[in-house]
Amino acid sequence: MTRSAQGHLAMLTFSLLVAGSFSLGSRIANDAGPAAINALRFALASLVIGVAAVSTVGLKRDYFRAPWRYLLLGGTFATYFVLMFEGLKTTPAVSAAAVFTLTPIVTAFVGYFMLRQVTTPRMALALAIGGLGALWVIFRADWGNAMAFQIGEGEAIYFLGCVAHAIYTPLVRKLNRGEPPVVFTFGMLLAGLVVLLAYGWPQLRAIHWAELPPLFWAGVVYLALFASAATFVLLQFAALRIPSAKVMAYTYLAPSWVILLEAALGNGLPPPAVLIGVALTVAALLMLLRDEEAVPRTA
Repeated sequence: MTRSAQGHLAMLTFSLLVAGSFSLGSRIANDAGPAAINALRFALASLVIGVAAVSTVGLKRDYFRAPWRYLLLGGTFATYFVLMFEGLKTTPAVSAAAVFTLTPIVTAFVGYFMLRQVTTPRMALALAIGGLGALWVIFRADWGNAMAFQIGEGEAIYFLGCVAHAIYTPLVRKLNRGEPPVVFTFGMLLAGLVVLLAYGWPQLRAIHWAELPPLFWAGVVYLALFASAATFVLLQFAALRIPSAKVMAYTYLAPSWVILLEAALGNGLPPPAVLIGVALTVAALLMLLRDEEAVPRTA
């Protein structure tokens, strides 16, 4: 399997695992503060990834040169997750997943300015189609909402988080100095945990631990092991093999996965008009995957 194919397979798995975080996240977002929830997930994910790193490549001292890199990456991703859960307090899972699909557009701009990764005409057209589909879902397939630009507060908050996510992807290529993905992930998680503890300590102290439902703990475990530990490794693995815009193209699958998950959980399907927007995001993904230009070398 080529390095490019490995990157695509990693991102396909990534998209499915991330979709689960929207469905579960929306169900536990109001049980605790967003910084507290994510501090718990980062702590558990750090433990799991740390053990994996020690058991495989080891934690060599050279891997932790310039520790500011991990603090920058960890702070950026912690920002994304806090804003995501703040948005999920009032945003339906499918709408949040649609907002997530706007990330590739921002990533393409950031990737150019940071890495000089050029967006080809086909990629630009695909990003435009995917963005249109995402907006159609966000506006609930209502042309009146679109004309009035009526976006929910939760969607607006989460979009700011997605900007942080878009910055994170090219930062990985920019700051990685040959460290294995599992070690780089561990450093980022540990730094992110420090940021979350510093910011979210009041939220952690305010939690009534005995009153938390079992679903909350199941959600935290899923978020830590699958939507954090596994996806962080997959994202960094893929970011070193395919262009940043193409990495984030897989976010276009999120609404489709979430719709299937929500249907499986008994919440039915969204109106047919909304599905048109979802179809556009899938079309954008297929267009981006056909555009197989060479991956630029990091400066």
